[in-house]
Amino acid sequence: MSYQVLARKWRPKSFADLVGQAHVVRALSNALDQQRLHHAYLLTGTRGVGKTTVARILAKSLNCETGITSTPCGTCNTCREIDAGRFIDLLELDAASNTGIDNMREVLDNAQYAPTAGRFKVYLIDEVHMLSKAAFNSMLKTLEEPPEHVKFILATTDPQKIPVTVLSRCLQFNLKQMTPASIVGYLQQVLGREGLPFELPALQLLARAAQGSMRDALSLLDQSIAYGGGKVEEGQVRTMLGAIDQSYLFTLLERLAEGDGAGLIALARQMEERSLSFDAALQDLGALLHQVALAQTVPEALGEDLPERQRILELAQRFSAEDVQLHYQIALHGRKDLGLAPDEFAGFTMALLRMLAFTLEAAPGEAPATKRSAATEKRDIASAPPAMAAQTEARPVLKVQEPAPALVEPPQPAGKERAETFNGDWPALVAQLGLGGMAKMLAQHCELKSHDGRRIELCVHEEHKHLMERSYQEKLKTALENFLGGAVFLSISICSVTGVTPAKLVRQEKQARQAEAIAAIEQDPFVRELIEDLDAQVIESTIKPNN
Repeated sequence: MSYQVLARKWRPKSFADLVGQAHVVRALSNALDQQRLHHAYLLTGTRGVGKTTVARILAKSLNCETGITSTPCGTCNTCREIDAGRFIDLLELDAASNTGIDNMREVLDNAQYAPTAGRFKVYLIDEVHMLSKAAFNSMLKTLEEPPEHVKFILATTDPQKIPVTVLSRCLQFNLKQMTPASIVGYLQQVLGREGLPFELPALQLLARAAQGSMRDALSLLDQSIAYGGGKVEEGQVRTMLGAIDQSYLFTLLERLAEGDGAGLIALARQMEERSLSFDAALQDLGALLHQVALAQTVPEALGEDLPERQRILELAQRFSAEDVQLHYQIALHGRKDLGLAPDEFAGFTMALLRMLAFTLEAAPGEAPATKRSAATEKRDIASAPPAMAAQTEARPVLKVQEPAPALVEPPQPAGKERAETFNGDWPALVAQLGLGGMAKMLAQHCELKSHDGRRIELCVHEEHKHLMERSYQEKLKTALENFLGGAVFLSISICSVTGVTPAKLVRQEKQARQAEAIAAIEQDPFVRELIEDLDAQVIESTIKPNN
């Protein structure tokens, strides 16, 4: 017996076996069970999502010897012949090869004759959008009022090219792309039936590479089985697909967090030596940054079974939310610019250097969200109104110097004396803790409810409850103990915040500075002259205060 590819061997033979198309299965099953049969069906969707499969199952349901049913028996002569592709009353036509009016007239002439063996004569026309305009016009009348024994099933990947006169005569079903999870589940079933060993991460790689097509996934699975000699292992699948080893991406982000430019370039050279795709690297880097952003804002959205979950959570602590969003955009634009770069290595390293240039640097212990760089200062100057920008540019800026951080005495052995310095001013205390990442965000959105020596009780609003991860609370507790010089009992609950939080103070300060900047612009003599003489208007959204 010759080998049969997995995509053909494991093609679903009933509606119950179909994956990812529950909405289509439900509609067709109810119509068949209630005998509400339409004369023309249009199945749309991208390649490999099951259009032809649905059409063949529908043909079996209409012609099964047990009667019209949504659950064809699969054992009668009709069902077996349809599965084998030799049922005389199921005519499959490829519109890409039969585009002319003569081909369509031949089909329509044969439609007048009664079926030979089945209950209905079923015409399956694949890629129907390839028909010529004359061919479409010739079939309109037959498509609207066909003989009672004829059913038309049209399939296409491009419904936009089908005339509306044809669309209005068909019952249309749009088949969705498969989710990676549904593809992985089906591949597991196939490998279980085949009795072949596999690694789950390998199937996840195949599902991602298939891009929603089950047929592509099964074809890639066939290829990976041959490549791995009967095994489907993650390393071999990565090599076969040219996929990027996740360890490279995690190391890239770790070195980026450390500001290690030399390490970034060295790692990029290692990737070049292994002939890894830099386009795929930027794509996977964007996906990883998306997971880091999820870990920062909605950590529960990360699957508990995600192999790299702990490393993602650790990375989320090392970047501010703003940096993650910026790096994500740079990865997307860097991938788009690869074709314009001198070569892929230059394009990839420029994207990494751009991330490094915009990474806000600070002294050890300074919170990531308060970091400032020369690039940031220049962006603020560039976005300032002309009058203010001119004043700022008048003085040469050779080096951006940050205000010296407030000196903090080292922890004293006796924590009691040090604890007495906390007078209940929670925003002031947060500013001195040197927190970063999500732990800082947690502290900034907390309100102090009570404090008594080493006992500090905080509360956070319901909308920020995602910040109450145990790891974030532990980091805040450790920072308090280091600063206050002894053990601290920290309690954080969810409640209605009515007082002042550090985050609220920051917003109020920004609003006050913005109001002062707007007032300064509006009171500027030159601006007043422009308004009075030329009827000019001040666009407040373009005004930004100097730092």
